[in-house]
Amino acid sequence: METDNNQLLRFTTAGSVDDGKSTLIGRLLYDSKSIFEDQLDAIKTRSQIKGEHEVDLAMFTDGLKDEREQGITIDVAYRYFTTPKRKFIIADTPGHIQYTRNMVTGASTANAALLLIDARHGVLEQTRRHSYIASLLQIPHVIVCINKMDLVDYSEARFDEIIQEYKSIASKMMIKDVRFIPISALNGDNVVTRSKNMDWYQDAPLLHTLETLHIGSDINKIDARFPVQTVIRPQSKEFIDYRGYAGRIQSGRFKVQDEVLVMPSGFTSKIKSIDKGKESINEAFAPMSVSITLEDDIDVSRGNMIVRKNNVPKKTQEINAMICWLGNEAYQPRTKFLIQHTSNEQTAMIKDIVYKIDIETLNRLTDDNNIQMNDIARITIKTAGPLMIDEFNNNRQTGSFILVNPNTNETVAAGMCI
Repeated sequence: METDNNQLLRFTTAGSVDDGKSTLIGRLLYDSKSIFEDQLDAIKTRSQIKGEHEVDLAMFTDGLKDEREQGITIDVAYRYFTTPKRKFIIADTPGHIQYTRNMVTGASTANAALLLIDARHGVLEQTRRHSYIASLLQIPHVIVCINKMDLVDYSEARFDEIIQEYKSIASKMMIKDVRFIPISALNGDNVVTRSKNMDWYQDAPLLHTLETLHIGSDINKIDARFPVQTVIRPQSKEFIDYRGYAGRIQSGRFKVQDEVLVMPSGFTSKIKSIDKGKESINEAFAPMSVSITLEDDIDVSRGNMIVRKNNVPKKTQEINAMICWLGNEAYQPRTKFLIQHTSNEQTAMIKDIVYKIDIETLNRLTDDNNIQMNDIARITIKTAGPLMIDEFNNNRQTGSFILVNPNTNETVAAGMCI
C-alpha cells in the first residue's frame, strides 16, 4: 500500500485577481528546482526584456495567458512537479465568476486547495465564493495562504486578524481541515523555506505542509465499491473457463472469499480470485484496477457494481444533487441527457430545479429556473434505469456523475449526490 511519501497529491489554487497566484506557483516550481534549464533561461531573457532585475516568477504560468491571446480556449492549466518526498499536480484554475465551471473542473479531484488572501485586503467576496466551491466539492484540506505579508510589515497581528475573519465564514461551510500560512510569494517567505522575517510563525512552510499532508484517509476505505467496466472472456485454451470482471475499485477493499452482492440484480456470490495484470493477489483496495472472478456463474455486465453484502449503496432512479452547469447553451426543460455514473450510463431528465445559488451572495434563489453556464443549482434527476449511488460527502467517487448531451456528446453538467 502506498505511503504518504510516494503518493500523488493533487491541489488546486484559488484566489482573487492580482493576489499572487501565478507568482506563488512560480516560486514553488523555482525554489523546489522543478523547472528545466531551458525554461528558466527563456524566462530570464523575457524578464530582462521587460526591464526586471529579478526573474518574474509569474511568467512560469504565462503560457496559459499567451494561449488565450491566440484564441485557444483552455479550461484548466495543469502543472506537474516532483520533490524527493512527493509528486504533485497543480490545477491552476481562473478565479473569476465567469470561470466557475473551470474551478469546479480543476478542483473536482483535488486533495487540497490553496486559497490565497491578500494580507492588505483580507477576506473578500471572492474568498467566500471559492471557499463555498471547495466546501461543495468536499476538498478534504484547505490551506489558506495569506500572501503579501511583506506589504503589511510581516505583522503577526494582521495575520491573526485574517485568521479570525476567515474562520467566521468557514464555520458556516463543510470544510474539514483548514490551515493558515503567512507568506510572501514574491520574496519566498514561508513558501519553500522558513521565513526569517516572521520568526513568530512556528509552523511549517507551504512546501513542507504539502509534502507531509496526510491524504491516505481521503479515500473512503470502508464502503467497498467495484463498478464493472468490462467482462473478460479470453479465447484461449489456458483460460477456457475464465470469466473476469475488470474495473477500478472506487473505494474500500476486497479479499478473496469475501461474500459480495452484484447490483442492481441482487445476486450474491463469493470472490474466487483477484488478478492484477498477470499476478493473482489475495486483497485489493482503492484505487487499484483489477479483475475479479466469482465462484458462481451469474450474469454480470458493464455498469453493474460489486459490493459487500452488508454494506450497499443506494439503488435509485431518482437522484437529489447539486450540479454545476458546464454547457455553453442554457438548460432547456424536458431535455433528455445521458447520465454517466462510474461505469453505468442511463438516459435521464431533470425532474425539478429546487433552487439556484447566487454565486456572488451565496443566497438560494428558489424562483429562478434559468440554468446557464457556470450556474450552481440543486436539482432532482429521474433516470431510466437504476444507479447505485452514495452521498458525495461520504464517497466522492460513487457520489459524483456527469450529464452529457447525447446529440453533441458535450458534457453539460457535473453533479454531486446529496
